[in-house]
Amino acid sequence: MRLFLIPISTRRALIYARPLRRDASKELSLLDRTTSKAAETWAKWEEAESGWKKHLVTWGNRVQQRIPFEEWGLKSIPSLKSQQRIDENYNTKQIDVLYPGNSVRLENVPNMLRKIATERQEFHRKKMWWSFVIAPLTAPFALVPVVPNIPFFYMAYRGWSHWRALNGSRHLEFLVEKNLLNPTTLPELEQLYAKRASRILDGTSVDTQSSELIEDIEQGDDRVLLKMSDAKKLASILDAPELALEAERAIVQVTEQLEAQKKKEKEAQSEEKKNS
Repeated sequence: MRLFLIPISTRRALIYARPLRRDASKELSLLDRTTSKAAETWAKWEEAESGWKKHLVTWGNRVQQRIPFEEWGLKSIPSLKSQQRIDENYNTKQIDVLYPGNSVRLENVPNMLRKIATERQEFHRKKMWWSFVIAPLTAPFALVPVVPNIPFFYMAYRGWSHWRALNGSRHLEFLVEKNLLNPTTLPELEQLYAKRASRILDGTSVDTQSSELIEDIEQGDDRVLLKMSDAKKLASILDAPELALEAERAIVQVTEQLEAQKKKEKEAQSEEKKNS
């Protein structure tokens, strides 16, 4: 497994895991094989031109886009047990963490990963159990002919999603606590972030020294660093095609959140002026 730490904004980052072994499918658990089969079925439904399958897929894709990018990132990290099953010496090996060294300080990488690993654990644990408890209560919907029990499948999917994210977060926390991470800066990533930082940060250029660029990033307000077109560039640089979709989702969500925050701040300022 290899980890990627991708700054989306000057304050928020996406964690993503890519398996080094592309032929590990034989060692997948029953749950993973079932999930893979469900994904194949969903892909076939996406080809439908009309009917309930088309409507279900359209609705489902919208729901998936609203799931926080942090959850998707943690879900990409396999459970610790599955990695130990594939490699019995896994607990003693260092895992590479590729990141842009001109946007994140080396000494800050462990703390960033620890925060990503721990800040949502309790949330995923509670939501996982809530989803699994609610799922059986949707059984009456199975009486509807032709259309599958959508509420049940949705609650089961959300429970599974939170379970995967929880396991991923615990695995990441284990790697941080056992000092099994090897942060490695990647020149190609640094070039991309140097271009983007020079576009949004005053007084910086593509030739700005890494130490100065990091200071500018840390001292300024939270601003989005990447463009949508950068998602595919990241996937190409890191040889991880699946990363493109995750990066796009993260860019959209962080952009919307920052815009909503700015709007709220402006409204608060306007309210203050009215009251003063």
